[in-house]
Amino acid sequence: MSRIVQRIRYPPFELGHMNPSEVPVSEAEVKVSSLQVTDFTIGSADGWFVEWLECDEEDSNRLRLDSEISLNPPPFLTRSRLGWFINPDRLHHISRSLIYPTVVLLIVSLFIHVIEPVLVELGIIGNLGSVSIGPLDYPRLLFFTFPLFLMPLLFRTIANFRDMSRQSEIISNPFTDPEFNITENRKSTEVVVSDVDRDLTLIRSRIQVGVASPERRAVLTTLGRSSEGQPSPGMSTILPEKRISPGDEVGTGVGESTPMQSTTKRSVILEPMRIMSRSPWVSDIEIGVPFNIPMPDENWPGSVYSSLIAIHWEVVLEFEQLDGRRIAWVAPITMPQADIPTKITDSPVISGRAELSDI
Repeated sequence: MSRIVQRIRYPPFELGHMNPSEVPVSEAEVKVSSLQVTDFTIGSADGWFVEWLECDEEDSNRLRLDSEISLNPPPFLTRSRLGWFINPDRLHHISRSLIYPTVVLLIVSLFIHVIEPVLVELGIIGNLGSVSIGPLDYPRLLFFTFPLFLMPLLFRTIANFRDMSRQSEIISNPFTDPEFNITENRKSTEVVVSDVDRDLTLIRSRIQVGVASPERRAVLTTLGRSSEGQPSPGMSTILPEKRISPGDEVGTGVGESTPMQSTTKRSVILEPMRIMSRSPWVSDIEIGVPFNIPMPDENWPGSVYSSLIAIHWEVVLEFEQLDGRRIAWVAPITMPQADIPTKITDSPVISGRAELSDI
């Protein structure tokens, strides 16, 4: 039985608002009985990073964590990352890109209204005047800028209704699961798709890999915090039994990782892993003909799952529906371990928001 030292500083939802070096590192020693997992390091110690190292020397001060280690994905990952998924409506991204300029425009219009008498007296502008509605007067300029200020909210609402409508459509009338075989290899993965739903056309495929969110219990234990007390920086307080998204289960889903979804049904929008890489798309695909998918640029470790560190690989098969919309089948794969220790110097961190993670 060998001892493994696990260290992780996982990025929070709004990682742009936090200095990684100020976030505490979760560190623990875990005993491994039979599995052979090659050492790996992702990222640097002063940033968001993940480290898995075999340890020969015993350290009496290091926390010993009781954690099962497996090469197969745990239930919470298969529940949330296996099945049919769609991309968020593009209006979500457009809405977010409009927030900053519309807010600035509104502030500028209010400022101009405040200093309007001075500007008129200096002859810079004419009298803008106001509009009377009932007993109150409103600046005329706001009647042009305020509707623009509301545009991101309008676009967001439309996008949410579109996503909800398509989510209900897919859940109530699901497509037939594709039949395919995968031969995992650390240089390239061979895939043979033997059968697909007659209403779908196979377009392209790729491999993606990432570090799943650590379990809430494991993080709090390694940091010496109580489950009922103040959580770690970047981690939310525990939510009630009502489940909304996979991130809420571990307490790292602070914010809206996926757009609006039903609280009683599985989401059909895939939540991004915040440390994640993707291979290039492979488009030259035919049913029944083997094709190879190259690996991501970084030399990632093989599949392994524990309560603190989980390296998750999955294949994405993207299809086109009869109406031209696209939908993807995502399924976990088990990637073999590397022959030698692997290291990724710069941690490939992406946005925690699904509508921004692929941009």
